[in-house]
Amino acid sequence: QGQLAESGGGLVQAGGSLRLSCTGSASFFSISDIGWYRQAPENQREMVASITMDGNTYEPDSVKGRFTVSRDNAKNTAYLEMSDLKPEDTSVYFCNAKLPSWWPGQKAYWGQGTLVTVSS
Repeated sequence: QGQLAESGGGLVQAGGSLRLSCTGSASFFSISDIGWYRQAPENQREMVASITMDGNTYEPDSVKGRFTVSRDNAKNTAYLEMSDLKPEDTSVYFCNAKLPSWWPGQKAYWGQGTLVTVSS
């Protein structure tokens, strides 16, 4: 509990932009792979971006060119920059940290989520 926290969600008009932040514990953030997920009512949870410990990034075709993931280990924070937002992007966005097998604690941590609402 409380090991990851998202912020930056809010209400934005279609075509606008938002920057989400995910801040984690210094004890594990720098050795974790970070994933951004979203889940809207009645929908499956889907990954919208990820960044590995060593900085390799991934964005699926559904958001590619609009969403950009990055991280700043000095701040124990990952970011999801979203632009050209569409109403279908409306969802609760979650941050996930995946730890290596040798990590003594739990192998994944989840934040509580931050709500992004895109109006038409």
